[in-house]
Amino acid sequence: MMTLEKLKQVQADTLVKMSTRLGKRTKSGYKYEVMICLGTGCASNKGDKVMDRLVELVKEHDLESEISVKRTGCFGFCAAGPFLVVYPEGILYSHIKPEHVERIFKEHFIGGNPVKEHINPQSLIDNVPIPLEETSFYKYQKKIVLRNAGFINPESLDEYIAMDGYQALHKVLFEMTPDEVIAEVEKSGLRGRGGGGFSTGLKWKYTRQNPGETKYVICNADEGDPGAFMDRSVLESDPHSVIEAMIINGYAIGAHEGYIYIRAEYPGAVQRLYEAIDKAKSYGLLGKNIFGTGFDFDLELRLGAGAFVCGEATALLNSMEGKRGMPRVKPPRMAEAGLWLKPTVINNVETYANIAPIILKGADWFRTIGTEGSPGTKVFALGGNIENVGLIEVPMGTTLREIIFEIGGGVPNNHKFKAIQTGGPSGGCITDEHLDTPIDFDSLTAIGSMMGSGGMIVMDDHTCMVDVSRFYMDFIVDESCGKCTPCREGTKRMLEILEKITEGRAVEEDLVTLRDIAETVAHASLCGLGESAPNPVFSTLENFADEYLAHVVDKKCPAGVCTALSTYFITDQCIGCTKCARNCPVDCIAGNVKELHVIDQDACIKCGTCMEVCPVGAVVLR
Repeated sequence: MMTLEKLKQVQADTLVKMSTRLGKRTKSGYKYEVMICLGTGCASNKGDKVMDRLVELVKEHDLESEISVKRTGCFGFCAAGPFLVVYPEGILYSHIKPEHVERIFKEHFIGGNPVKEHINPQSLIDNVPIPLEETSFYKYQKKIVLRNAGFINPESLDEYIAMDGYQALHKVLFEMTPDEVIAEVEKSGLRGRGGGGFSTGLKWKYTRQNPGETKYVICNADEGDPGAFMDRSVLESDPHSVIEAMIINGYAIGAHEGYIYIRAEYPGAVQRLYEAIDKAKSYGLLGKNIFGTGFDFDLELRLGAGAFVCGEATALLNSMEGKRGMPRVKPPRMAEAGLWLKPTVINNVETYANIAPIILKGADWFRTIGTEGSPGTKVFALGGNIENVGLIEVPMGTTLREIIFEIGGGVPNNHKFKAIQTGGPSGGCITDEHLDTPIDFDSLTAIGSMMGSGGMIVMDDHTCMVDVSRFYMDFIVDESCGKCTPCREGTKRMLEILEKITEGRAVEEDLVTLRDIAETVAHASLCGLGESAPNPVFSTLENFADEYLAHVVDKKCPAGVCTALSTYFITDQCIGCTKCARNCPVDCIAGNVKELHVIDQDACIKCGTCMEVCPVGAVVLR
């Protein structure tokens, strides 16, 4: 049976092993600790091969007692992967390939001279390496949810315990009543990070107040927004942070069973969760008689088939019960009749990852971060036309400008910022007019977007906003469950109109019809998917009306994205290599070697092959 004394002993022993990483090297500590990202992104780019090669070299030189090589989860700086961080310096090596490893090993680990050629440019100031946390990507961030991501080995329960893991669980079981736990969470002001923004403490309170011997705790890990990978990264990097929080949630509401509903397309996260659950059980931290208190709590995984609508709480419940993933009519609410009609709490991954720090450090500490109405931090998946693609965590109240141009490094290729989409398919496109808006639940809603689960897609001046709206509507049509007519039929009709616009077949009356249908879908749909489906349409119609009119009236796509409204043209940069002519599937390009080539516009099928193969970028869309 696990006791506080045993927990503290595991912590003390493991901290010695991690002392170099923590900047407090002991005599028995390692000379170097090397953390290698094996999150999904880096692993898919041969990060595992980098680790294998480094482990081989350490063994070949008999240096296992001096150099520790550990896998870890996502560091967040995905644009720099695959990479490794070397402690005690905290040096970030980026874009590392297996063939780079031997040189780093010999010059840095043996010779003591960091290989500056492979150090990330942000980690060098005046050609001198600086620690990871001082780089421009990291120094503006505040880590609560991602506190252990990229720092601990996610497969090691001991390392999680070393970073105060499961001490919050011990505290609530021995020092707090269930009502006191709920009161602390409510006092913290933590709002659901899955998109709804409802008070987490109130959700727990309502569920506890409802009668019933059987209650359930569920983690919604069915992350489906295009470009979103926050929950996946947390589960791959720090699975015990969610498991511990769910046990605390069970104690607070009187539940003894929990489920993590996760999409099967996340095999890395699924594997980590299975391993973490097994290890927690083997330590006596999960299952029967936890910490000898008599409190029982067990946890299981349920794999989803990847339906976006199952991110909606009641559709998720239907899926778990073996039914088709469709939303339920409310009331009754989840707190009254959730899974198998029993009182149920559902929170998402990020919400749960905040719980242990709140219990250990207190609600007052948590409220010192963020804004009054939205305390704490928010994790975002930053993607699109941005220099530093990756996963970030910032205090609520941070502005969009700070995220895009400070942390994100701005828009690449000297292009101009045009818009940022927050909240995924349910959100809206925000222009430069609102870049100084502080990010919190209420501020984003006020400017026509939403927090959502945390996807952020940056768009530059080469982006067609009508096509963006069409893209999201196409996604929604595919993902609509079809239960209610407004969403099933309305989103399809909106997509048809948007396709007409991008293909140059629309008239001005179609814009009126588009808005009317969008209003109907937003007000008459059964669940949040349908209610928010028109948001990209609303925001682009509001902020980029001129682009819609250019498509409809002038039959032109200003960004040159909609091929039906654009023309491929060869500029005088053409070097006459004939590559475009040789690859054209309809032989519509003419020209002699070393002479300017010309496209027969009547014969061109606008496939884009000429633009793809041109070695000098002489083919453009106009």
